[in-house]
Amino acid sequence: MIPARRMIPACRTRRPSWGSPWLLVLLLLGGSPGAGASYLRRSSSCTAIPSSMALCYDIGYAEMRIPNLLEHETMPEVIQQSSSWLPLLARECHPDARIFLCSLFAPICLDRLIYPCRSLCEAVKRSCAPVMACYGYPWPEILHCNKFPADHELCISAVSTEETSSSRRTVPRASCKDCELEEASTAREILESLCASDFAVKIRIFRKNTTTSISDFDLDPLQVEVLKHGPLLRTEIPGRLRQWLDIDATCAHNIMRGTHAGLFVVSGEAQSDKVVVNKAYAWHRNRNLHQAVRRWKQHRCPEQPGRKV
Repeated sequence: MIPARRMIPACRTRRPSWGSPWLLVLLLLGGSPGAGASYLRRSSSCTAIPSSMALCYDIGYAEMRIPNLLEHETMPEVIQQSSSWLPLLARECHPDARIFLCSLFAPICLDRLIYPCRSLCEAVKRSCAPVMACYGYPWPEILHCNKFPADHELCISAVSTEETSSSRRTVPRASCKDCELEEASTAREILESLCASDFAVKIRIFRKNTTTSISDFDLDPLQVEVLKHGPLLRTEIPGRLRQWLDIDATCAHNIMRGTHAGLFVVSGEAQSDKVVVNKAYAWHRNRNLHQAVRRWKQHRCPEQPGRKV
């Protein structure tokens, strides 16, 4: 289990609404109970999900079973252990991470205990375990996916769906390297940063929706100005940046800071299969950035082998 200390930098996220209190019931797949549904122990009881349990409060149902499916016997223990996962949830590693965790920490009150489906566990693990590994934490044995029932049994399935077509998008997840909006940089510092980067682009980023737990970002193709393409082709940069917006939701979220749209200069590293943004500057009312961009065309960077302007 992830220790309670703050091991992952949290960013602000909206608490998703799962709608009707019966939504989870509708997600239960039909089939024989098998390992997916256990009859209740006599000591098990229903209790209200307290507001202090931030992980699962207001998730769409009001009461939970205790002891829970992780064998936590008391509410203080449940609250303490569940809060350990809030930083990971804030990293937006998978849209179903919250429902998976709450199915275990705060199982819904039915006439039997319902476990998450193995496929739900595997999907969340696939996206979230690499983020945990960034900070030195393995996926805990208590959440080993083989312990959970197969999809044909009675269990809680995924809420989000992945397209099966060739245009299927990667589930947004955070990268190991944090990125933040740069503050109070001088024009000289910005120029030095552009010289040290593989690429630099002035782009307009906007949110495509405001209703899901994972923010969905895109860029305006009419407002893409390539300042430096380095090893990349100018024509491939918009596509690479769209891929970055898809797979690094936390970085984009940090840069946007709750705004619906904005103009930014971003720079970073070009890897074989993706780009990694490590610097971002807000264009609005940033005189030093405006000055640096004006000077960039005439600016001569120090010789750096292997880099192209």
